[in-house]
Amino acid sequence: MSQVDFPFFDCDNHYYEAVDAFTRHIDPKMAKRAMQWVEVGGKTRLMVGERINRFIPNPTFDPISKPGALDEYFRGRNPAGQDTRGLFGDLDRMSDHPEYRDRTARLAVMDDQGMQAAIFLPTLAVGMEQALIRDPEALVAAFRAFNRWLAEDWGFAYRDRIFAAPYLTLADPDWAVEEVEWAPLSRAHSSSSIAHAGSARVRYGAAKMRSSNEKPQSSRSQRLKARNITHTASGSCLSGSS
Repeated sequence: MSQVDFPFFDCDNHYYEAVDAFTRHIDPKMAKRAMQWVEVGGKTRLMVGERINRFIPNPTFDPISKPGALDEYFRGRNPAGQDTRGLFGDLDRMSDHPEYRDRTARLAVMDDQGMQAAIFLPTLAVGMEQALIRDPEALVAAFRAFNRWLAEDWGFAYRDRIFAAPYLTLADPDWAVEEVEWAPLSRAHSSSSIAHAGSARVRYGAAKMRSSNEKPQSSRSQRLKARNITHTASGSCLSGSS
């Protein structure tokens, strides 16, 4: 890996979600309408809204592709004409990479890379908002649970180096405001607050926003000095596992 001669800040780093990221803190009354794990044909699949979700073919991320496996592909180079599965090459066991899911191990990798700090964003979760677009109540319940998992496993400002942004769906602006206000009070929070605003086009949220003259998320975010970022995702995701 090439190195720069100064500590740098990465604005688009990612973690791989634990298998209980959406289920550890879900309201039991909402569990069936949100995320569940099921066995289908001998493989573990993610069910979202009582439907098998295929945003990522293997949402357990085990096995997983090597870092940079698609570097040449995204540079427009594929001289062997390989399909996606071939481009990923040999896969690794998740247990060989504790840094993918453990914040202390990740800090050690960041030290080796000369990375001072980074904003950390989801991998699986960026496709889950769209999956629950027709059920706003389940949608906010799922991401409320997700944010509590995130606070526990990664923290929102771990050692002021790992800024794992809580996910805000704008399907329900009032709920988004509550999460913005909750995040700084979380025991996982230290000195900064960064909110990851989802990008799903949800009629429900738009209608609620139009029905009010207020702009609650932006104004109250500013009062709380929260930084808002947006990360988009397509309807499917390349994955090195199946």
